[in-house]
Formats: sequence, C-alpha cells, structure tokens
Amino acid sequence: MFGFLRRKKPVEPVKPPQAETLPAAAPLQQPTDAGHPGPTTTAAAGVNTALPASPAAAPHEPLAAAPVSSAAESAAPVPPVPIPAVPVLAVPIPVVPVPAPPAAAEPAPRKSWIAKLKQGLTKTRTNLAGMFGLIKIDEQLYEDLETALLTSDAGFDATQRILTQLRTSVNEQRLTDGQQVKRALREILAGHLKVLEAPIDIDRASPLVLMIAGVNGAGKTTSIGKLTHHLQREGKSILLAAGDTFRAAAREQLATWGARNDVQVIAQHGGDPGAVAFDAVTAGSARGTGVVLIDTAGRLPTQTNLMEELKKIKRSIGKAMPTAPHEVLLVLDGNTGQNMLNQVTAFDDAVGLTGLIVTKLDGTAKGGALLGLAHMRRGKPIPVYFIGVGEGIDDLEAFSATEFADALLGES
Repeated sequence: MFGFLRRKKPVEPVKPPQAETLPAAAPLQQPTDAGHPGPTTTAAAGVNTALPASPAAAPHEPLAAAPVSSAAESAAPVPPVPIPAVPVLAVPIPVVPVPAPPAAAEPAPRKSWIAKLKQGLTKTRTNLAGMFGLIKIDEQLYEDLETALLTSDAGFDATQRILTQLRTSVNEQRLTDGQQVKRALREILAGHLKVLEAPIDIDRASPLVLMIAGVNGAGKTTSIGKLTHHLQREGKSILLAAGDTFRAAAREQLATWGARNDVQVIAQHGGDPGAVAFDAVTAGSARGTGVVLIDTAGRLPTQTNLMEELKKIKRSIGKAMPTAPHEVLLVLDGNTGQNMLNQVTAFDDAVGLTGLIVTKLDGTAKGGALLGLAHMRRGKPIPVYFIGVGEGIDDLEAFSATEFADALLGES
C-alpha cells in the first residue's frame, strides 16, 4: 500500500523474555502406535531424550589394536598398521547458474487502484488529452488548452499559471511534437498538484482524534468507514463516534460501517453531538484506543447555527483531550468542481481545517478542480490526504500528484 500514513515513531524491537528457572519435569511416556510406551520426553522443554542415535550419524569406531600376550609386550610400542591408499576419483560437479531475482513488481492492489483512477477521470481526460495528436504548436493549441482547463474547473488563476509555464517549456526545449508537449504539460500539472500531497502522522498521539466535517451528500460517513478499514490495516484500533445527531439515519449508517469493520460506535439517541464527541474521546483515552473518528452533521456553509454547532463539537473534544482534535478533515464531493473552494474557505474559517478528502471522482468531468485547490492559499494549501473513486471499502487511497496527473492526461 502506498505510504499515505506516516509512522514517525520507530517500532521498538521486541525484547526476548527472560529465561525462568523451571523445576525439572517428570519424564512423560508417549505411547506408540502399538500401544507400548514410547520414548521419554521432558515435559517442560518438549525435547526427545530417548530417541536412539541414527546409525548413519554414529561416529566411526577406532581400529582395534593387536591382542597383547603379556604386560611387557603391552608396554612395547605397537607399529602402525599400514592402510592402503584408496584412489579418489574426481567427479566434476556441474555449476548451475542461479538466475538473478526478478525486479520487485508493483503490488496488484495499487495497479488496480491506478487503473480505476484513470477510468474515473475519463471525462476530464477527454477534455485535456484529446488535442495532442498530429498537431501544430501554435497559438490555437494554447487557446484550446485554456478552454479545456477551464471546462475541467481548474479555475482561471491556475489555468493562466499552467499555460505560462507550458509556453516557457516549449520555447526553452524547442518542442515540436504533440506528444512532447503532452509530456511537458503532465510534468507541469504534477508540479502544481505536488503541494497537495501529504501524509498523516498516525502515531503523533494516543488516541489520535480525527474530526470529520462536510456538507450533506459529500460521502462523509462512507469515507469514515473506508478510512477505518485502512487504519485497521495499519494495526490501529478504532472507535467511532456518531456525532451526526441531526440526520435521522446517520447513526444507523455509521453503525453499519462499524459492524462491517468490527469496531464499536459511541452513540446517543437524540443526544447532544458535543456530548457524544466528549464521551468518545474519554472512552478512547481510557481504553487505549489508537484512533477515534468523530462524525459530524452535514451542513452547508450558509447554515450559521449548524456551523456554530461544529465549533462547539471541536471545543468539547478539546475539553476531553486538550491537544485534540489532532486532525480536522473536510470531505468534498469531486463533482461540485469550483464550489469546493467555497466550502474549504467557510469550514476553514470555522474550525481550522488540516486536511481534505475528495470523493466521487469516478465519472466526473471536473477533476481539474484539484488544481484550483492547489492555488487557494499561497505558500501552504490545505493538503488532500485521500481521494475516492467508488463505493467499495477499498475505493479510498492516498492522493498522489504524479498518479493524478497521469490519470488526467493518460499515457504518452
């Protein structure tokens, strides 16, 4: 699996247990197939002590000396018995060449994920990659690229920066072929998206508290279930908190994901979401849980009362654990395009976002909106931790700038 989770703490080597002095165990008689007592074994160590030595393994007996008739003769030195030399036949041993080990192949799940990502971004790729055939490098190409980037919701600012950089690369490298320009564009896109690529340090706290927010229908609860699955594969124990008390079926949906991943869910019938979050963090600390994931009610940025409730949930988490929440993640629907930028701004102002999860990228024509996310905050944009391209439990993966750029433009 791609390293989307950073482990800072080195894994401590397991110390061998101290040897204990045990009393000698009474020998045990193990029955044989014929019903007679078998060889004796030591119960404590389980070592067979009565097996007869193998004839092949027995040492050679020394040559017998000549019989001695008297004490005087026995004192006299016995001349050595000559041993005839045995000719040794040199048998050539064929040398079988050992083939070099094959190069480590990329894990199949990762290949499957990349193929699924490319398939999911087919509509976006059609806009961007359909103009690099036998073309002439002229002003018309740059105009077509500008239209394609804007259509994919990359945004005006990102589009102008990308085209300016592409013109410079074409002139400096003297590119004349459409495929060469395509490769140059892919490198430029990957460079712009690189600022969104970052891992989560899952060992920074115990428990690590993740607060998940998002608008209705973005895939927030589903993303929590998928993230739980990935964290379990990293060896983390998980506790879920059903803090979405506003939507009727939210608690049941999270409970279904909890049962699917075999983890416990903290919930209250009609309870205060801040109290649910407080109880979950307290329980996670008492039980030594690795990660606590807190679901919150879906809300629009314009719903002032719900945004205030989100702030209250964050304060309640801080009362249960002063350093928490350690991550505040916003789940975004990839089909909303440039509207994602407005959501990021509103939620960041309210609760201070640390990372993003972009879902539903399968089948979208607005995959270029991630380029707009990369240019939201000059210097340090909010990282995209994960992206999703389906409803399966494994359809959530770490964001990779290079893989995403490849999926946008295809193979060259």
